[in-house]
Amino acid sequence: MKAETKVTSEAPQEFGRVTAVPLANRKMTNWDLFATWIGANANNGTWYIGGVIAACGFLTASTTLIIVGLCSYLLLVLAGYMGYKTGVSAMALTRASFGLRGSFIPSAINVIQFIGWAAVNTFIAATSISYLFNTMFGWPLYGQPGGNFGLIVGILIMSVLHLISISLGQRSIQMIERVGIILVVIFVIWESVVVFKMVSLQEIVAWQPPHNLRMSSGVAADTLAAFNLAWVTAASDFSRFTDKKSATTTSSFLGANIGLFWFAFIGLFATIGTAITLNHFDPNNSDPSTVAAKLGLGFLALLVIVLTSTTANAVNLMSAGSALTNIVHRLSLNASLWIVTIVATLVTFIPVYLASFLEVFETFLDGIGMFLGPEIAIFLVDFFWLKHKKYQVAELTKVGGAYWYQNGMNWTAIASWILGVLAYWGLKQIPFIANTVGATFIAMAITALIYWSGMKLLKTSSKPITE
Repeated sequence: MKAETKVTSEAPQEFGRVTAVPLANRKMTNWDLFATWIGANANNGTWYIGGVIAACGFLTASTTLIIVGLCSYLLLVLAGYMGYKTGVSAMALTRASFGLRGSFIPSAINVIQFIGWAAVNTFIAATSISYLFNTMFGWPLYGQPGGNFGLIVGILIMSVLHLISISLGQRSIQMIERVGIILVVIFVIWESVVVFKMVSLQEIVAWQPPHNLRMSSGVAADTLAAFNLAWVTAASDFSRFTDKKSATTTSSFLGANIGLFWFAFIGLFATIGTAITLNHFDPNNSDPSTVAAKLGLGFLALLVIVLTSTTANAVNLMSAGSALTNIVHRLSLNASLWIVTIVATLVTFIPVYLASFLEVFETFLDGIGMFLGPEIAIFLVDFFWLKHKKYQVAELTKVGGAYWYQNGMNWTAIASWILGVLAYWGLKQIPFIANTVGATFIAMAITALIYWSGMKLLKTSSKPITE
């Protein structure tokens, strides 16, 4: 079945806008991308994820963390190469695989997930601010009677910082990451010294969580995959601003993994260290603010937590705003950034009133893993194996063009994505898979095979265009 190319009289000739950044205008260096991806992962959310997987015990948690991190960020390199090659943003590139209108599906997923991640980091940073208020003014801590007030003020302060950080779009984010990486390095070294003064590495390795709170390696793998793969869908939003292939491959891979390992491991060490010191393990207390306070790290540590949250959310909000512009074509990037920042602020209030933060966080991760993996599998297979790394940027806006498919929808991609989501859900019902290797990467492989086979069988893929 050939792609539909007929243009009706009611359809416009152009479908939104897609801006490709020319090589001559790309200013991000190897260091900038390295710093961007370290800053993206060296933050409160990564610390928290390390604390959450502490429920596996140190050896299982650390092994799973390294394997899933390396696998996930190899995919980040591939997705980043797409942006480097074309100069086009991540969600605009999904028009080639999902169709011009079909790309609204991955774009909506990205808007939701990055608003969610911004809210997660904001909530954790606001918790740190509530501890600062307790130190300065004696206000009740979050979790104590009257403690919500300090948390709410903290959320509002973080939202103002975020609006400042995205005020100049990509340029201000680049400046923030250059400063933030220095703070991150100092913070991680400091935290490591404090933790290992209190407990030995031998004690941490030997520690085991209570049986009723133990997490399986499969659940940890899916949790980490949902966390890591979020960045894969945003890779092109940053790599399109560099003219160096090594920046989008080596620098991005190293930056993302170093940021992940640094902060997830410090979260893992600190959470287990706190459990050993207090002879009590509670995964609800894995956030850096609570751990830092219990370890007696003081005012400056809490302040750095707030600042590193701002650097991470600069990336989250940039990605959410970029995805929103692919859905609402009339919005400029700056207008989209303001909208997603305000919405993220509102979302941050959900765990204040409806559930514990850990419950909201785990529900959020389950949803991301289910929808995100199949999407990534489809757009990578399309670019590298079906279109042979050749997209024609001009066709990304043409009604009736190479990527119009059937009325703007590539139903093979959409059907493959739905089947991939169902595969993930089905795999989670199989105890052996759910508890050992997890469902995420298997569901991605199934989705990739379905999409590749479907496109070959139905002959709906566009012909590669020679440059």
